[in-house]
Amino acid sequence: MNEPGSDEVERLQRQLAFVREIDSLKGVLRKNLLTDRSRRENSAEHSWHLGMMAWCLVEYAPGTIDLARAMQLALMHDLVEIDAGDTFVYGDGVADQAEREQRAAARIFSLLPEPQAATLWELFAELERGETPEARYVRVLDRLQPLLLHEATGGVVWQQHGVRKSQVLARMNEIEQHAPRLWPVVTRIIEAAVEHGSLIDE
Repeated sequence: MNEPGSDEVERLQRQLAFVREIDSLKGVLRKNLLTDRSRRENSAEHSWHLGMMAWCLVEYAPGTIDLARAMQLALMHDLVEIDAGDTFVYGDGVADQAEREQRAAARIFSLLPEPQAATLWELFAELERGETPEARYVRVLDRLQPLLLHEATGGVVWQQHGVRKSQVLARMNEIEQHAPRLWPVVTRIIEAAVEHGSLIDE
């Protein structure tokens, strides 16, 4: 049996270093609660949830998409939060989010050998631009998933942070644009939250 060459050994070492590093995403807590309200969701769970939603809700995607590509985008989209942390979209930290995430991507992606590192950069840039059907679909899901958790937990996080209806509608705009068949779900959740007092009606 042939022994692996030094290049192959180094490649595997880098891949395993990356695999170990991304375990850290399990420790990045988001503001959202799990549906049973037992604890906060972590970013790895959020990414897994988006991957499953990409498969489950594909009929609502904006046009014909490459489902495997969309699932790749969903699974990698928050890796940068290992360094950058989760940014609550209705709070502070949004202003320098892009800068923090670029720095994080540079460190984390570079753990991988080429061309895998380049692939992650390509996926990251594609999602940021939001120009492909796959990227638009994953961005839609990234807005819908927390909304569903807020609904399931009675909007308690919205209440804690004084979130307004107008803020949520602005955040959900991409759903209205790119997945209009899902928009009635969004408006129903928002209106119910206003009625129950978990969103400020302004």
